[in-house]
Amino acid sequence: MIVADRKKVPEIRDMIKNHDRVLLVGCGTCVTVCMAGGERETGILGSALRMSLKLIGRGNVVVDECTIERQCEDAFVDALAPRVGDYDAICSFGCGAGVQALAERFPNTPVYPGLNTQFIGILESQGVWTEKCAGCGACRLGEFAGICPLTRCAKRLLNGPCAGSRDGKCEVREDLECGWQLIYDRAKALGILDTFEVTATPQDWSASLDGGPRKVVREDQCIAGLGPKA
Repeated sequence: MIVADRKKVPEIRDMIKNHDRVLLVGCGTCVTVCMAGGERETGILGSALRMSLKLIGRGNVVVDECTIERQCEDAFVDALAPRVGDYDAICSFGCGAGVQALAERFPNTPVYPGLNTQFIGILESQGVWTEKCAGCGACRLGEFAGICPLTRCAKRLLNGPCAGSRDGKCEVREDLECGWQLIYDRAKALGILDTFEVTATPQDWSASLDGGPRKVVREDQCIAGLGPKA
């Protein structure tokens, strides 16, 4: 899932300082799961923002909240559309994709980010999320025993660890597991260590972000007449 954390209230207050009516919009998917921008968090931040504005003499600013199921899908943004005209700014508590989706849908309304989008990750333990995927567009997990060296290795090495790995930890940070130690241990348990006797080919970065925003098209899922060939 996409993992994000909240901006601080003073940051949000400064972004909306030139507006008198602001709608805080939460999202019901990833940011709800990572407890950053769901209905509960949006409500808490709304209350904190109103108090913060009052303390600087701007208690007259209207700050309301609502949450939609998914900000990154236009069909769900339909539920928000009737309310937007009542406000002169939106503060999105969705991920970066959600912020941009609202900005595209409402071109005449300023849209500000209430979160800092972090990474694609998983829940490691209660309140702790860890990055697992770089979204490179050319997945090679099958070559590395299901563990991504591009994300898990601090140096993105594809042919074994550097000399800085000690006792299964990375030299970059004491609490960071060495990605290649994880790959080795899993490959050994699976009995596939011999697959690493062949030099891994360089990563194909042409499928990554460097070529501009990427797009996935499933023609079999497109509505007739509205697909990429329309």
